[in-house]
Formats: sequence, structure tokens, C-alpha cells
Amino acid sequence: MNYNFENKVAFITGAGSGIGESTARLFAQVGAGVALVDIHPEPIQRLADELNGKGYKAFAIPCNVGNEEEVKNAVEKTVEVFGRLDFAFNNAGIQVPTAKTAEIESDDFERALRINLLGVFYCMKYQIRQMLKQGEGGSIVNVASQDAIVGTATLGAYSAAKTGILGLAKCTALEYAEQGIRVNMIAPGMIMTPMVEQAIKDYPEHMQGLIDIIPQKRVGTPENIASCALYLCSDEASFMTGQTITIDGGFTVK
Repeated sequence: MNYNFENKVAFITGAGSGIGESTARLFAQVGAGVALVDIHPEPIQRLADELNGKGYKAFAIPCNVGNEEEVKNAVEKTVEVFGRLDFAFNNAGIQVPTAKTAEIESDDFERALRINLLGVFYCMKYQIRQMLKQGEGGSIVNVASQDAIVGTATLGAYSAAKTGILGLAKCTALEYAEQGIRVNMIAPGMIMTPMVEQAIKDYPEHMQGLIDIIPQKRVGTPENIASCALYLCSDEASFMTGQTITIDGGFTVK
């Protein structure tokens, strides 16, 4: 498919690396103005400089998605810079130390919920307000996880937050369907992000064991997720809302 997102604007969280960075590049390449949102200012500023140097439109906005006021300001800054907001890719997230439920530190559990779930809520809250103000609809894509589909021992905090994204997004999709605001989810499996690359270097045998139980026997790429996000924001997906697409090499259906 040939996408043309000229005069459209995308708000992408976790844009400093991995899935978020690849998605930002792809949206920029098809003509969208891209708000690069990340808690780390240096990588998004480098990416903004690179994209702008190639003739694309990008602007770096440092933001902790776990802080509602920062999210509100980030959305307002996006509109100040680009004049509007059409698409959102709510991808920022963290992993906390693995532990069984009776052993996990409460602070870790709460931190997982604040960034991974409340962060998505804060983003959608202000993204939707702006889209309603424009009156032209919009598309929001939230990144969940295969761990929102299946259970994994010791990942309770992460799984709870990612599962919450699915419930929140389905309800939100129903609430704003008549206004043309679509909300869909992507649930990635193991993707070759910097974190996974480092884990493969540090724990090669353990990580190979995890890869071996993926039916396709390989790790996905950030571009696999980015291309799906592009489709979900396109007119081709205009009749699709409240849905979850799992991209995991077959892991959750094996």
C-alpha cells in the first residue's frame, strides 16, 4: 500500500528507541508531522534533527507519560507546533523486576501501572480532547503485549498493566466511535528492541530458549509493529476499532 499522510500529525510516545523510533520514522516518511515524545530528551532530539535534515517534519517533546500534567503539556505543544493532531501511537512502557505475586515490591507494581497503564490513559484523555475539538475524527493505537493475552509467571505487574490497556481501549473505542475516533491495540511478542538485543548478549542460552518456543523460531522487528500502526491509522482501516492485533510469530496460538 502507498500511504500519504501529508497534512496529518502523529503523536508517538517512546519515540527514542525501538518500536517507537521505527514507527516515528515510518510516519515521517509518508508525510506526517511527527511529535517525538520520550522521557529521554537526547535520542528524540537526535532523531528530530535527522528527520528534519531529510526534509521530513519532526519535533522532540521530552515527557514522562506517567505524569498527567506533562502529557497534557506535550499534547498542547504538539498542536502549537503542528496545528493539529490526527494520530497517536501510545507505545511508551517499562518493565519492572520479575517476581512472583507474593514477592513483588509494591512500588514496582505501582510503577508498572503508572507508566504502562495510567500513561496510556493520560495520553488518550488529552489526545481525544484535541481530536474532538477538531471534529474530524482520528486514530489512536495503543501498544499492549502478548502478556495481555497469555499468562507468564513472574510478570504479573507488567501483564496486569498491559491487560488493562485492552479493557480501557475497548471501552474508549465504543465511547467515541460516532465521532470518528478509532482506538485499536497492537500486542507485540518478542521484538528486537535494544532491550532484547542486550538480553540476548547477556543471557544467550536463556534467550535462545525463549526464541525456540516461538513457532516461527525468530524474533520480530520494530518495523513489523510500525507497519501495522501505519495501517491502523490509514483510511484502509476506517471500519476497524476496538480491536487487538497480536504480532508474535504465533506464540499466543501455539
